[in-house]
Amino acid sequence: MTIFRTLLLLGLLVNGIAQGTTLKIATLSPEGSVWMTLLREGAKQIESETAERVKFKFYPGGVMGDDKAVLRKIRVGQLHGAVITAGGLVQKYNDIGLYNMPMAFRSLEEVDYVRERMDPVLMDGLENKGFVSFGIAEVGFAYAMSKAALSSVDDVQAQKVWVPDNDPGSARALAAFEIAPIPLSIADVLGGLQTGLINSVAVPPVGAIILQWHTQLEHVLDLPLLYIYGLLTVNKRQFERLSVQDQEVVRRVMGEQVAQVNARSRRDHEQASEALVRQGLIWHAAPEQHVNEWRSYASAAAQRLIDEGFVSQELYQTMLQHLGDYRAALD
Repeated sequence: MTIFRTLLLLGLLVNGIAQGTTLKIATLSPEGSVWMTLLREGAKQIESETAERVKFKFYPGGVMGDDKAVLRKIRVGQLHGAVITAGGLVQKYNDIGLYNMPMAFRSLEEVDYVRERMDPVLMDGLENKGFVSFGIAEVGFAYAMSKAALSSVDDVQAQKVWVPDNDPGSARALAAFEIAPIPLSIADVLGGLQTGLINSVAVPPVGAIILQWHTQLEHVLDLPLLYIYGLLTVNKRQFERLSVQDQEVVRRVMGEQVAQVNARSRRDHEQASEALVRQGLIWHAAPEQHVNEWRSYASAAAQRLIDEGFVSQELYQTMLQHLGDYRAALD
C-alpha cells in the first residue's frame, strides 16, 4: 500500500510538471501593436527556455475590460496579470504614480535621468504590494489637445475636458488646476468628441493617432502636462508558484521585452508628434507668463496630491532632488 501511494504521488507530481503553468495576461494593446509583438516573442522564448513549464495566454485589445475590470479579474484569479497604466495601479500602490505628478518633467532627457535612479525603487515597492513587474514602458508626454486654441490655464478651465474613468489620480490633478473634467472610458472618448460632450483631452500624440481622436481635434498646446507610462505586471502569489529558476527566466526575458517596448515607444512618440503636424493639427507654444502660471498650478497640485496620500512626500522629494541635480548640471 505504501509503495502504491508513493507511485501515485510521483505520478501526480510528474503530471503537474508536464502541464506547467499558463499565465493569463490582459492588455488594451491591439494585436499587431509593439506591445503584443514583443510580448509574444518573449512568451515563445520563455516557453522554450523552461521546457514549456511556463506559458502565456494573452487577451489583447481590451477584451477583458478596462483597468478596473482587469484588476478585479486578477483578484479573483480569472487573470494573472496585465499590461496596465500606472494610473490603474495607484489604488494598489500609490507611489507607482510618482512620474504622473503634473508637469514633473520638462523634457524626455529629465525623464531618463530620474528613471535610471528611481525605477528600481518603484518596482520593489510594487512587488511589496503584491505585483511583480518587469519594468516601466513609456507612452510619452500628454499634451492638451482641443478643438480651440489653448494657452493659459483659464483657457483650459473653460473647456469640456476628458478624464479617464476610474483614474482618481488624473481626476485629482485636474481638480487642482480648477478644471472640472468629464469622466469617460477610453472607448467612449471618440464619440464624446464627435457629439461635443467633450472638446479637449490630455493625451500623448501616439494615443491620439491610434485611437483616432486626432480626427476630431485641431490644436495642441506645446507644453508637457503629464508623463504617461504602463507596466507589465503579474500577481505575486501566482508568480511565486513558479520555480525559482523559472521566475528568473521570466524576469530576465520579459524585462528585456519591456525595455524594447520602452525604446520603441520613445521613437513612436516623436514620430507621432510629427504626424499630428502632417495631419493639420497646429502646435502652439505658450508664452512665458502662461508657462509660469501652469507650473505654479502644477506645484500646488503636487502638494495637494501628496497631502491626500497620492504619492509619498519622501519619494516625491527624492525625485525633485534628482531633477534639481540634472537641471543644475545644465546651467
